Amino acid sequence: MIIVSTVILLTCSSLRHILFQSTAYDLAIFDNGIYLISQGKTPFVSFRGIHILGDHAAFILYAIAGLYKIYPSVYWLFGLQAIALSLGALPVWQLAKYANLTPNLAIVVAASYLLYPLIFNLNLFDFHPEVLTLPAFFWAFLFAKKNNFFAFSLALIFILSCRDALSLTITAMGVWLILGERKIKLGVISLGIGIIWFVLATKVIIPRFSGEQVAAVARYNFLGVSLQEIILNLFLKPQIVLSHLFTLNNLEYLLLLLCPLIWGLFPKYFSPLIGALPILFLNLLTENKEQKDLLHQYSLPILPFLILVVIAALSVGQRWLQRPKYIILWSLVTFFALAKVGYFSSRYLESIDTWSATREALNQVTKEGNVLTSANIAPHVAHRTKVELAIEGSQGINLQQFDDILLNKRHPGWNSSPELVNTLIGRIEQIPEFKLAYKKNQVYLFERISPQSNLL
Repeated sequence: MIIVSTVILLTCSSLRHILFQSTAYDLAIFDNGIYLISQGKTPFVSFRGIHILGDHAAFILYAIAGLYKIYPSVYWLFGLQAIALSLGALPVWQLAKYANLTPNLAIVVAASYLLYPLIFNLNLFDFHPEVLTLPAFFWAFLFAKKNNFFAFSLALIFILSCRDALSLTITAMGVWLILGERKIKLGVISLGIGIIWFVLATKVIIPRFSGEQVAAVARYNFLGVSLQEIILNLFLKPQIVLSHLFTLNNLEYLLLLLCPLIWGLFPKYFSPLIGALPILFLNLLTENKEQKDLLHQYSLPILPFLILVVIAALSVGQRWLQRPKYIILWSLVTFFALAKVGYFSSRYLESIDTWSATREALNQVTKEGNVLTSANIAPHVAHRTKVELAIEGSQGINLQQFDDILLNKRHPGWNSSPELVNTLIGRIEQIPEFKLAYKKNQVYLFERISPQSNLL
C-alpha cells in the first residue's frame, strides 16, 4: 500500500509541475531557499523578500539541502513529500496493532488514512516541510504509549524543525498526554519543548531573519496588530471571537474534516483531539478560506489526532460501519468526492495550448542569471540567486536588474493578468539592452544583450 501510494503521489505531483501548475507560493520559495543553502549562499528568497528561516523557522530545510548537493532538483521535494505522506500508513498500522485491533481492521485504518482526501490534495499543493511530520506524529504517539522517552523526544524535535506553528500542537499534545493519558513525564516533555520552541521561533528566529513578526498574525488583525495583542483580545473580546467561530463556513469545514472518518468517530473517545485544538481553533477563527478546506496544509496537524480517535473507538468495538469492506467503500466515496483527482482533466490542462512554447522558451533561459517571470513558471527557474514575479504590484519594477524576462500573455498565471503582461512588455521594448529572443503563442522571452554582442 505504501509503495503504490508513493508512486501515485509522486507521479501526480510531478505531472502537475510539468504542466506548469505548480506555483511560486510555495514551491519556488522552498526550492529556491534549499538550492541556495546547498550552494553555500545566503538563502534569501528574493521574491518573498526574506531569509528562508524568516518564513516558518523550518531548520529541516538545511538537512534537505544535502540532497541538493548530490544533484539540485525540485523532484527531491516531490519524492520526500510522497514518501512521507505514504509512510504515515506504517505507524498508523503499528498503532492499530498496538491497540489490539484485528489484522483486517489494522489494514483498514491504514488504508483509510491513505484515502483521507487531505493526503492526496496536500501532495498536489506544491511542497511544505510540515508534510514530512505526518509519520513522525504517529511514531511519537507510539513511542509515548511505549514510554520511550528518548525516541519520543527525537520525534518532537523533528516535528518542530519543520514549522513554527507546530509548537502549538506539540504543546497541546503535552496537555492531552497529562490529562487524557496520565503520562505526566511525557506530557511535561511535550509541553516544555512546545512552549520553548514557540517563544524562540516567534520572538527570536522569525523576527531576526525576516525583520517582521510572524506572517500569520495578519490573518487575525480583527483582534489586534501584534501577537501579544491578539492573544490578549482572545480573552478580553469574547464577542468578536464567538462571532468568527460560529459561522456556516466553519460548519462546512468541520463536516469536511470529519466526514471521511465519521464511521469511527465517537465523542466518548475525543480526548486525543486536545492536541488538535490550537490549530483547529486558529483555522476556525480566521477569515482565510485556505485554512478551512482539505486542499491546503493548514489542517494537517489535525489529522493524526482524528486517526487516534478512530483507533481508540475501534479498540473497544465501536464503529458506525461494522464490516471492513463498507469502511473501505466509504473511504473511496469520500476520496473521489473530495480529492482533486479531476483537476488533471480540467484545471491542470487550461494552459496546455502554450505548454510547448513555454518549454522551448525555458530552454533558452540562462542558467544562473536574474529572472522575472510568472508565478507558474517560477518553480522551473528557481535555482538562481534572484527570481522576481510578474504579478500585481510589479508594473513599475526595475527591469534593468534582470538577465531574462519570460512572460506568458495568454496564461499570465496566479495574481497576474494579460493587461499587466502588456504593460511589462511595453516597458521592456523601450529598453535597448533587451532583445526579443523568443515569441510563440503569446509566450515572450526577452534577454539582456551583453555589451560585446551589442557592439558586434
